[in-house]
Amino acid sequence: MKRAIAVMVTLAAGLFAANMLGVAVAEAPTGTPPRTISVQGTATLPIGQADNAAAATAIYRESMASAVSDGQSKAAFLASKLSATLGAVQSVAEGGGYINCTGGSESTYVEYEGEQPDFGSAPQPGVVAPVAAAAPTNAARGVTRGAGPKLKRAKRKHPKAKKATAASCKLTAQVSLVYTIG
Repeated sequence: MKRAIAVMVTLAAGLFAANMLGVAVAEAPTGTPPRTISVQGTATLPIGQADNAAAATAIYRESMASAVSDGQSKAAFLASKLSATLGAVQSVAEGGGYINCTGGSESTYVEYEGEQPDFGSAPQPGVVAPVAAAAPTNAARGVTRGAGPKLKRAKRKHPKAKKATAASCKLTAQVSLVYTIG
């Protein structure tokens, strides 16, 4: 009986050691990983101020295709600077996009009025609009009606009408690419 237990313990220890050796072999590096170049391709194309979803999506896809070409050009340039050859694409990731519109003689920001294409999840460029500070009211100052001095009303200046100018909108798309190099 003692001999059977000793054989089982030895057999279990042997199986455990073989299992650990198999895990260690599987986790061991099998070779050097391929060298890669990662680039961000971008492209900007004009888009109508009030395009529908189908037109906006078509322009977005055309812009993504141009962004892939831009990324490939950047990767080839970098590979040539490293005296390497550009290999196959290893991965492609949609980087999203955004639409920026300007209008007027001062090139001020104008809101895009059309439908949005499916941009994915890229961060939008920061467009900060100033927040107008509201003048304190009598109630905010603790002044009740009829009590205290009256507030003077500022004279309003009526702005002169400006000629309407057409807005110019541009759609920008971004694509991340990883290439192998040799």
